[in-house]
Amino acid sequence: MATRRITQETFDAAVRENMEEFEMEPGEALREAVEQFESQGVNLSFIVKAVPTVPSDEKQEEPTHEVLQALESLRIGKDTDDFQDVMADINLFTENCSSGFAQRYLAAQKDAYPIILSYCKKSLAKPEAALVALSALAALTDGQPDLLDTEGQQFLLDALKKFQTDSSVTHEAVRAVRHCCLKHEQNRQDLIKGGVLPLLTGAIKLHSGCAELVKEASAALRVMTFDDDVRVTFGHAHEHARIIVLEQNGLKILIETANAHLNDTSVLSDICATLSCLAVRNEFCQDISDLGGLKLMLTLLADSYETPELVKQVLSAIKAVAGNDDVKDAVVSAGGVQLIVMAMNRHTSNASVCEQGCACLSVLALRKPNNCKAIMENGGTLAAIQSMKAHVDSANVQKQACMLLRNLVSRMKNYSQPILELGAEALIAQALQTHQDCGDVGKAALRDLGCKVELQELWTGKHGSLTN
Repeated sequence: MATRRITQETFDAAVRENMEEFEMEPGEALREAVEQFESQGVNLSFIVKAVPTVPSDEKQEEPTHEVLQALESLRIGKDTDDFQDVMADINLFTENCSSGFAQRYLAAQKDAYPIILSYCKKSLAKPEAALVALSALAALTDGQPDLLDTEGQQFLLDALKKFQTDSSVTHEAVRAVRHCCLKHEQNRQDLIKGGVLPLLTGAIKLHSGCAELVKEASAALRVMTFDDDVRVTFGHAHEHARIIVLEQNGLKILIETANAHLNDTSVLSDICATLSCLAVRNEFCQDISDLGGLKLMLTLLADSYETPELVKQVLSAIKAVAGNDDVKDAVVSAGGVQLIVMAMNRHTSNASVCEQGCACLSVLALRKPNNCKAIMENGGTLAAIQSMKAHVDSANVQKQACMLLRNLVSRMKNYSQPILELGAEALIAQALQTHQDCGDVGKAALRDLGCKVELQELWTGKHGSLTN
């Protein structure tokens, strides 16, 4: 994997040298520079791989990249009193930042954030100006949440409050919030302390008919429950989920909104994904069921099983709420096992559906002999075996299938022989050989199936080295 880094200036100089010294055409010079640095193990994901051009407005004379040309125009005009004069330049900047991470990274390196924020603060007077400025901020911070500072946090909160009734402006503000909170725990905590959660749930309630805004706000709520910032030892993911559920009535709002979009699979997928993240307590799982969430999920699985993305998210949501033992039984009683197996059989070629299907059945089988019986009788084992055969290279599919097979026989040893007759032992052994992540669960499955398995004793408790 490439680990070395170079600056944009170094890359551009190499392209220019290829053109001037070796008389290459621009396209050839660019390809040669890319090949040269990649062969040296240089990571070019932060580099704009384009030939700098001379701007047409003659404000700048040196060739430079389009995103920097747009940024320079904004830098020159940042003291203007008429926002209308710079809206075209802001839109051009947004377009360039949206074209790739390298463009927005380069812009950030050239101090784009304070310039864009200055325009953002001016834009609060008019919704059309706010829409343009927020779009630029959202584009710039995508993948760069560290850019956001205290002033930026306050601006986002102010924009969400001031333009609550404007769905377009709210959408862009929520998108900026999501970008700034992804993989950034401090921004999450600061914005939640500033009151962003009622603004997000309020946006879903107020604009429940606006599909794009519902999806964006649902995704933003989901990000608030993530624990994805590697720089932080302990995040507040669980606490944030608790606030959304108990203080903001998030479960009811999401389920009611889902019922208003039964024909929009993309909205339903987003809401199911968010419900999965909120099912972090036993009582929350029960609440989702009591509010009609479980019935909705099973209905979606029955009616929309042809749509793999929705099926994957529904299975993930069922798996999450089935952490509650009473909900487990409710899923099985309502025919959930048949629906899960049907979805897995329909999408055997889709690794994500197979993974979530196996995981879902595994949770239903855990400590529930009657549920194991339902899974065996409805072809759940065969679906898992077929998934293992179809996705030999997917560690996640193999791992979840092994877990399901183990849960099926851990309390019901009479199921071992029928499972082994389907070829489970050879498939588990292959998974163990192919995927290191399957080690523990694969060996546990073989052990509980009554197969011969080598369990390595790492330490006997005696004095001496841990290794031979």
